[in-house]
Amino acid sequence: MATIKIKQVKSRIGAPADQKRTLDALGLRKLNRVVEHEDTPAILGMVNKVKHLVTIVK
Repeated sequence: MATIKIKQVKSRIGAPADQKRTLDALGLRKLNRVVEHEDTPAILGMVNKVKHLVTIVK
């Protein structure tokens, strides 16, 4: 299965608690960190939930 790289580009300060938990679950705890995950529907749903805080890195 394909993998995607996710980078946090905006601060989590001021974000609701559920979005902070989603970032933690993705492994994003600091700004400009990049994590790599499998391209599964669950991960894509998590990315969609915090799409204003993260970007997909090629």
